[in-house]
Amino acid sequence: MISPDGLVMTWNTGANRLKGYEPAEIIGRPYATFFTPEDRARGVPERALRTAADVGRLEAEGWRVRKDGTRFWALAVLDAIRDDNGVLLGFAKITRDMTEREQARQRLLESEARFRRLVDAVVDYAIFQLDPDGIVATWNSGAQRIKGYAAADIIGRHFSTFYTEEDRAAGLPAKALAAATRDGRYDAEGWRVRKDGTKFWALVVIDAIRDEKGNLLGFAKVTRDMTERMQAQQALREAQEHLAAAQRMEAIGQLSGGIAHDFNNLMMIVIGNLENAQRQTRGAETANPNLQRAINNAMRGAQRAAALTSRLLAFSRRQPLNPKPLDTNKFLAATSEFLQRSLGETVDIAMVGAPGLWQIEADPNHLESALVNVAINARDAMPDGGKVTIEATNVFADEGYCRVNPELTPGQYVLICISDTGCGMPADVLNRAFEPFFTTKEIGQGTGLGLSQVYGFVKQSGGHIKIYSEVDHGTTVKIYLPRHASQIIEEEQENLAPEPSENGETILIVEDDNELRAYLLEVLRTLGYRVLSAPHAQAALPILERKATP
Repeated sequence: MISPDGLVMTWNTGANRLKGYEPAEIIGRPYATFFTPEDRARGVPERALRTAADVGRLEAEGWRVRKDGTRFWALAVLDAIRDDNGVLLGFAKITRDMTEREQARQRLLESEARFRRLVDAVVDYAIFQLDPDGIVATWNSGAQRIKGYAAADIIGRHFSTFYTEEDRAAGLPAKALAAATRDGRYDAEGWRVRKDGTKFWALVVIDAIRDEKGNLLGFAKVTRDMTERMQAQQALREAQEHLAAAQRMEAIGQLSGGIAHDFNNLMMIVIGNLENAQRQTRGAETANPNLQRAINNAMRGAQRAAALTSRLLAFSRRQPLNPKPLDTNKFLAATSEFLQRSLGETVDIAMVGAPGLWQIEADPNHLESALVNVAINARDAMPDGGKVTIEATNVFADEGYCRVNPELTPGQYVLICISDTGCGMPADVLNRAFEPFFTTKEIGQGTGLGLSQVYGFVKQSGGHIKIYSEVDHGTTVKIYLPRHASQIIEEEQENLAPEPSENGETILIVEDDNELRAYLLEVLRTLGYRVLSAPHAQAALPILERKATP
């Protein structure tokens, strides 16, 4: 017991064991002896007695001091004792050693503090808590870095703030919490919004937090910015799609090129023999007009077939080219009038050059044909008229662009853009635009080889071609042709082909097609040449060696 003025009046063995004092050492001394110097200085013992006297009981916890000076955490209960008249007789005091429990609590608090510091130190993840209604309750530095909100800006606000307007309208935040409540965890990816309004691609995990009885306390939410990974995956998918498309076009080109090569040889035989027949019947038109008409019709059909074959050879990059250095500005200016005549009066053409435009090396005839093919497609997409803009500029294809377009090598290019104001193309048509014989036109209105021919010419010239199109927003075709670094060589006037000589010169024909070789032998011998032939290069070498020997 303790007297009304705070002196120890009785002492039991439990007090002796707990505090280390013998009865003779402590009875009569102030009970404040058991308090720490800090608490005594603040008057804690006196306040405790006053509170117990006023209220009747005081329960408190705090550090207490043993005889040997060591401290222990105590749970103290102080009851006021009064007589029948209410006069204060003293206090009954019970003290219990709670050190182990307090140490465990302190360890838990320290662990929680370390965990909070750990979570706050994570800057690559937004880690925070939500209450059961989705209100933000905590916020770490990673959340501030990723989402842009300081803790004071966001704590107390609903986590749906981070969702896009479309996702909020679709009820995604509520669905996410419902799934986490039902299943214990919710994870998803999607667009989220920062404080400044910019969007990022997020990997989100929401875990439900429950107490021992299973009551929902809230949610732990972890968000990671996956924008770079998503962009890298998207770039990889695009590169794979471009590569697959390039491989498909290469396979189609090899197939069509092989067929076109063989068919071209056959057409040379047909046309050659028709030319021979024309020569043989020249002057006999009046005698047999039907024969001459039949030969002429056959010649026109054969020439159309040869032109078709030439387009297939262009797509497969096997057409003969005569590349020359070209001043791009001058070339486009010279082509403008021809294009305008080709497209008609309902289509306006705008040519946009650029100062300091690099020169290119390309076959001028085939380049002009490529521009005409693209422009005609643009005209057909504008049945009510419109505008075609052809613009040229210098560009540098960097490694990033070439990774997405693996058939292109980094370097300097002249970019020729042909844009129209037409109806545009849907994605399924755009993906097949370069395929030979693919066309959306009615039967008889197109062969489906125009863009295929352009594709083959550009690739054969070491360039790259890309189509951008959107329905109702027109189409842009971008042609990249490599820069030619040397000075422009003025185009020399072409010499007219000399008349065939009839002085007995010798010509060696090397051709693996037997029928074509036979036809060439006949034609050249008719023209007065001495002709030798071989089916392949190995057979031709001994012939050359024999002719070279004096």
